[in-house]
Amino acid sequence: MAEKISITVDGPAGSGKSTISKLIAEKLNILHLDTGAMYRAVALSALDRGISVSDVLAVESMLKGLSIAVTYDNGIQRIFVNGVDVMGRIRTAEVSKAASDIAVIPAVRVKLVEIQRQLSKSLSLIIDGRDIGSYVLPNADYKFYITADPEERAKRRLKEQQSKGLEIEKTLAEMTQEIISRDKTDSTREFAPLVCADNALYIDTTKMTIEQVVSTVLNAIQKVKK
Repeated sequence: MAEKISITVDGPAGSGKSTISKLIAEKLNILHLDTGAMYRAVALSALDRGISVSDVLAVESMLKGLSIAVTYDNGIQRIFVNGVDVMGRIRTAEVSKAASDIAVIPAVRVKLVEIQRQLSKSLSLIIDGRDIGSYVLPNADYKFYITADPEERAKRRLKEQQSKGLEIEKTLAEMTQEIISRDKTDSTREFAPLVCADNALYIDTTKMTIEQVVSTVLNAIQKVKK
């Protein structure tokens, strides 16, 4: 793709936005920036230091000594915290919960959004998250909001864990409740909450396959370009 473009994909936890974004990036031959992984990296840093993710002052103090770099290796995103690659440690349930909690701290979001905006100035990319189209890149070329009902998202999360050989520690009901709780945290935070941007295409994927969602997004982009 010759022209530089920016695409945002927002949505709640477990909606499949990261999977869809990766596939779109491959189809368009652009970079996929996983912002969730960036928040997980900060959360992991707090956990490693024994810092409570709800202790605003302690987290803000930690950020001052935290260097975060995002690189791409053959199209694969790597995140380095103070020079150490943390990608292999950020996909646990503990880090996931901590990332959602630490993301409500304004200083954390300001630090990471600055990195995200700088990357978008020089690269064609697709970014997924919860406030990308509304806050991070409000002037993005294309915006999408992907969601599904909580139980369907819980099923997907459990299936994903199973496919990775991870031990299933929660029932479907427990996972569904966890997702509902996280939705509330993400959508009610005061600073840059989860929201569907006014000019974003809303896509309910509850009864859609991954292929159908990808096709819907690509068709929408092509339609706008025409």
